[in-house]
Amino acid sequence: MRIAKEQVDVRMEIPGAVIRQRKDFGDVSGYSKISGEYFTLAAGVDTTPLFQGLEGNLCQSPHWGFVLRGQLTTTDAAGKQETVSTNDLFYWPPGHNVKVDADAEIVMFSPQHEHSLVIDHMIAKTRG
Repeated sequence: MRIAKEQVDVRMEIPGAVIRQRKDFGDVSGYSKISGEYFTLAAGVDTTPLFQGLEGNLCQSPHWGFVLRGQLTTTDAAGKQETVSTNDLFYWPPGHNVKVDADAEIVMFSPQHEHSLVIDHMIAKTRG
């Protein structure tokens, strides 16, 4: 789910402040602690080889985030692609790969246990 800033409902606007809120932006039921994550990614980075060996060869952790700059495209198990760009909010459900289309910086919030397993797997893959 990708949402441009302009598509997030304005709930309150007063001089000096605009408050936007998107309700029902994913569901954290069944997850415990959440981690806050900051990723800096270069164009061309593709998680496909790093996720080999995970269930479905995909990241099985959901993520909620914001693109500070750049552009990324996710692909799910069915092959559906979605692109997020600078200033987009996003929700990536479990079961995805990511390709960085343009140098990017993103902030994500993920279930700590589930995403730590994925990160540990990627670290092991890079160590050969």
